[in-house]
Amino acid sequence: MYILGIACFYHDAAVALLKDGELIAAAMEERFSRKKHDNSFPEQAIEYCLRFAGIQGADLDYVVFYEKPLVKFERILLSTLATFPSSLDVWRNSMVSWLKEKLWIKNLIQSKVGVRYDRVLFCDHHMSHAASAFFASPFREAAVLTVDGVGEWTTTTLGVARSKWKTDESGQNEIELFQEQRFPHSLGLLYSAFTAYLGFRVNNGEYKVMGMAPYGQPRYVDKVRKLIRLNPDDGSFHLDMSYFSYHHSADQSYNHAFVDLFGEPRHPESDFFTMLTNPERSAEKAMMDENQRYADIAASIQTVTEEALISIALYLHKKTNQKKLVMAGGVALNTKANYRLLNETPFEEIYIQPAAGDDGGALGAALWAYHIVLGKPRDWVMPHAYWGEGYTDGQCADFLKSRDIQYESFADEAQLLDMVADGLTRKKVVGFFQGRFEWGPRALGNRSILADPRTEEMKEVVNTKIKFREPFRPFAPVILRDRAAEYFDYPSVQEHEAPRYMLMVAPIKADQQDKIQAVCHQGTGRLQAIERETNPRYYGVIERFGQITGVPIVLNTSFNLRGEPIVSSPRDAWNTFQNSDIDYLVLNTFLVRKPK
Repeated sequence: MYILGIACFYHDAAVALLKDGELIAAAMEERFSRKKHDNSFPEQAIEYCLRFAGIQGADLDYVVFYEKPLVKFERILLSTLATFPSSLDVWRNSMVSWLKEKLWIKNLIQSKVGVRYDRVLFCDHHMSHAASAFFASPFREAAVLTVDGVGEWTTTTLGVARSKWKTDESGQNEIELFQEQRFPHSLGLLYSAFTAYLGFRVNNGEYKVMGMAPYGQPRYVDKVRKLIRLNPDDGSFHLDMSYFSYHHSADQSYNHAFVDLFGEPRHPESDFFTMLTNPERSAEKAMMDENQRYADIAASIQTVTEEALISIALYLHKKTNQKKLVMAGGVALNTKANYRLLNETPFEEIYIQPAAGDDGGALGAALWAYHIVLGKPRDWVMPHAYWGEGYTDGQCADFLKSRDIQYESFADEAQLLDMVADGLTRKKVVGFFQGRFEWGPRALGNRSILADPRTEEMKEVVNTKIKFREPFRPFAPVILRDRAAEYFDYPSVQEHEAPRYMLMVAPIKADQQDKIQAVCHQGTGRLQAIERETNPRYYGVIERFGQITGVPIVLNTSFNLRGEPIVSSPRDAWNTFQNSDIDYLVLNTFLVRKPK
């Protein structure tokens, strides 16, 4: 049985394909279209998934869309009517996009995919999130928390889930979402308002706010708390909408009252530097003081977001008495908050869907159809995130030859890994391309840029000469799973799933911070802990680097340039290699060196 899940038309369009309840292929449309956060109908991602399975659209048993368009359209209509005439632009823009395409999604799926009309299903947005986390987790039962900007009407759900496995004689699959928060009250949209205020793009720059926050102090927490009221007794929260515009504006998420409270917003193109990031610019005191204010505001919204999530999670645990928690929705990608949830709530283990945003909704919709609608028992746990398109050695060689590119080929893979590890110790930066590309926003070793983590200098090199991005943003440490406890203050780190996918920021032990300066972000790191079985080639590089240097960690960042999606094909990898100061390009078992 084949079930295809689709998410699109808001941001991060994506597709996931199940075969008999197991994920076999998944990808975001941006990896093929090369348009970052592409939200259009994911034709190329669909074509890839069907091609991978060797089937046609007519062979699909069901296609499931990740939300209910008519309910979402209702929310837009009622919200714009309630705030008219301020919402005139929202009304005008919505009518154009909805009447042109979004209302006819069932017809669009039928015509583009070639599936029968009665085989198209629709899942609630937050149910898609919940299913994407629970049915991919190893848990038999768990509490459920989904938090994002907004789905149809819902912005947050609390629930409990249970599953029937093939080995069970009785039981059934169920996800009960027993409580919700509704638009316009939204933690995701609250965080996005500060994202815009701090000069970053909404739905793209939230992780930059997280990166800025450690350079500040939460001096404005009391002001942020004016915007949101937490109710620990029932796990709810409410925003003071007199400070926001997103419920009636297509362009502005906050208003004059917000600016009066926090001061003038940061200009998107302005330099960001503080005494911690660039002490050599201390003579520019006025600008440094202003940047410090922005860093303090970032730290304050981060702190209040963490407080809100902890408040909700504490209530959820009390309500369900579950030991395990599953999470999805864009806010579940707040890695600092995730670490606090694990350590400051009674939940013993947390599973977060690696594609926690709208892209993961495609997987969740398909899993919901298989396990809830059809009632099929479970027999699958998500083992890794490598579900995208891969390229054979033959395809890589054909590309290199077609461009007349000089390369080295390694019949003995150990020699290639030795050479890469040795290059890293000599400050070479490596574009590492192998296997199938990753599912979700993180590069996890198949489409990664690798570098030596030991010196602050390497962080500057990768930021300014390769990624061309803001120098305050951190890089991730990838570490051998069985060595992670030596470097990170993360209890039982080797036993948890979240570190496999870079889903938690943890403190780096004080006596280890100087050893890995390039991946130490104000004393913390968004770690990836890996084992040989999941990705032997990637593991082999880190293992060899550790044998040479004594440090079993490598700097990892996504294989892309600023403003571009992560590379997908050998051509994408070559273009990024050519347009940056990357020294080595690895394409499977081939190595290309940058001419001196």
